[in-house]
Amino acid sequence: MALSDYDRELIQRCLARTAGAWEDFADRFIGLVTHVVTHSADARNIRLERHDVEDHVAEVFLQIIKNDFAVLRRFQGRSSLATYITVIARRVVVREFISKKLPQSSEDSDAGDGESDYVVAFRMSLDTGKISIPDDEQSAEQQLINKEQIDSLLAKLSDQEASVMRLFHMEGKSYDEISSLTGMPSNSIGPTLTRARAKLSSQDS
Repeated sequence: MALSDYDRELIQRCLARTAGAWEDFADRFIGLVTHVVTHSADARNIRLERHDVEDHVAEVFLQIIKNDFAVLRRFQGRSSLATYITVIARRVVVREFISKKLPQSSEDSDAGDGESDYVVAFRMSLDTGKISIPDDEQSAEQQLINKEQIDSLLAKLSDQEASVMRLFHMEGKSYDEISSLTGMPSNSIGPTLTRARAKLSSQDS
């Protein structure tokens, strides 16, 4: 999914330090960053209190502001801004977990560590229903690993469900576009996505 005009303008406003820009940015992404924190903790069986979650969210935003918004300056706009923030937030949070040596279950201490940010962003999109996976530069080997991991996830679905999931989450197609490509009625796309996400969530739990 390409960078939206609104988010492109929001980045420009932040970099120009326009009044109210950072507040708009924080309001737009605080829910997403909070979700990344809780999702990353759950994946490692780390128990966080509310104030812990707030501290980790604050650290993510501090890293975005750091060095005159260096994180935003590096963004090349080849994915949605939400996807990029998902990847950045996960990296910051996981680093925080490691540095603070937070207690976690010995049975699942490495949960999620075998997956690239690309695959984790795909998993996040299953939870939120609106985040596309990143389109940043990767080696051919890493792209193959990513594809194999996502193929493994989608293999748990019917052919129709997997096709709809690929078109929506990986290619950013609209319901009408998916309907045109698959021949499915537009009003059946949403229920199909919901059913597919539920299947993947139940098999992960």
